[in-house]
Amino acid sequence: MMSTTENFYAQTVEAVAAFFSTDTLRGLSAGEAQARLARDGYNEFQKTRHTSLVVKFFNQFKSFMIIVLLVAAAISGTVGYMHGEGFTDAVIILVIVVLNAVIGVAQEAKAEKSLDALEKLSSPHCTVVRDGLAQEIASREVVVGDLVLLDTGDSIPADLRLIEAVNLKVEEAALTGESVPAEKQTEPVAGEVQPGDQTDMAFSSTSVTYGRGKGIVTAIGMETQVGRIATMIQSVGETKTPMQQKLDTLGKMLAYAALIICAVIFGVGVLYGRPLLDMFMTAISLAVAAIPEGLPAVSTIVLALGVQRLVKRHAIVRKLPSVETLGSTQIICSDKTGTLTQNRMTVVQLYIDGQATDVSQLSETLSEEARRLVVLSLLANDATLAQEEGRWTTTGDPTETAMLDLGMKFGVNKNEIEGVTPRTGEIPFDSERKMMTTAHRREADILVAVKGGLDETLAACDRIYENGAIRPLTAEDLDRIRLANTQMAENALRVLAVAMNEIEVLPSRIEPATLETGLIFVGMLGMIDPPREEVKAAVEKCRTAGIKPVMITGDHKITAMA
Repeated sequence: MMSTTENFYAQTVEAVAAFFSTDTLRGLSAGEAQARLARDGYNEFQKTRHTSLVVKFFNQFKSFMIIVLLVAAAISGTVGYMHGEGFTDAVIILVIVVLNAVIGVAQEAKAEKSLDALEKLSSPHCTVVRDGLAQEIASREVVVGDLVLLDTGDSIPADLRLIEAVNLKVEEAALTGESVPAEKQTEPVAGEVQPGDQTDMAFSSTSVTYGRGKGIVTAIGMETQVGRIATMIQSVGETKTPMQQKLDTLGKMLAYAALIICAVIFGVGVLYGRPLLDMFMTAISLAVAAIPEGLPAVSTIVLALGVQRLVKRHAIVRKLPSVETLGSTQIICSDKTGTLTQNRMTVVQLYIDGQATDVSQLSETLSEEARRLVVLSLLANDATLAQEEGRWTTTGDPTETAMLDLGMKFGVNKNEIEGVTPRTGEIPFDSERKMMTTAHRREADILVAVKGGLDETLAACDRIYENGAIRPLTAEDLDRIRLANTQMAENALRVLAVAMNEIEVLPSRIEPATLETGLIFVGMLGMIDPPREEVKAAVEKCRTAGIKPVMITGDHKITAMA
């Protein structure tokens, strides 16, 4: 198995293919794939072995307080036997200790079953090329050197060195925390860079949001970037919770106090001439009486009740003492993307006819200008809309699916629009032009739809659509549009410009020089990754409880503050 320490992102496609003895067209042979699977094992994370119930049971007796109680039980039994009083006290202490251990073991076993059930819920698959044929296999059977095909919506099964990327964008929030998909390419990346800047690599546990691609597997299982994170998590040693530490401290104090009591009582009795054995037994009895046998039982019952409350809220608690950790928390550091936010771009503002309007203020029946803006954003769009079990679902780049959601909100269906004005040509988005253009046939002419970055789109426009009429684009218009763009950006919005054109016939050569010139500026879309509805209440509860919530994000400070 190849290590992630190899800088495959800095090597050419030919070098990586040669390193793994992989044909970039035919992939591995079936026999070679089986040999590598036997050599390296399955593409999955190593699982820590579950300890047996017996080991779990004896692990419950590691607490210093429990050890003190066991010593007290032994002494109490000895004293009771010598005085002819029986073993009642010793039995009571032992029952408490054993009950405490049984409850702890039962909780750990239940939590492990829940975690195992969660792991079995998903069984991902991927498409690989072997012997020159594309075939779907279980992701766990992927081996290093495999040729993996990527398409929109695919989950990436392992770390890949990309050898083909056609408008490929990958959502890497699981690895980098960034909600905006990363654009991918195939050229080597120079220097020592972090995974988030390795634009010619695709990583396990991320997903394709746009375009298509192909890559050579460079690492599987625990050798992937995500696997290395899992290794760090598993290597963290067991730490004691604040309550466990306090109970251990209390146990030590009681033990020392008991020893001092024994010494003092025994010494005083001897000085007064009492029999040595009688004084020893008296001192031991007082020491045992000073130990609170019910304390572990009370703490265990309280923790068990806490576990049950968390279970009702669908939380899995592996060990009982973990329940009280939150009660000792002073600071909570939270990622933004997908935790505080929904990790789903949403259009919240439109700029048309020289002014910005919140989507929430629009009527259910869109004005002609607003509908035009929405329709054009749906046409210059590669996201897909499908109906599953009576509801509409979207697939594709989050920015583009946000436009589909906006259309459905106001009854504008992308599939219906494309049915009336079918696409007859396109110029895909690329990072240099920062624009996407599509051509659509209508009854009498060709409609050209464009979306992209504001500066790039404005540079291709010489007219503007305003108040239902088309007129020349003036310097005053440009200043007003750019000011609106700045204001939207200061409100943490990502802004896309929309333009159009109407031409009689489709050019023989579909390229920027023929379609992306002499455009009509229509408006702008402002979108944001909105916060989860429950976040505000959760932050308020934290502050009420004396906990300081901290947001961690790679966003610009202005965006983060907004």
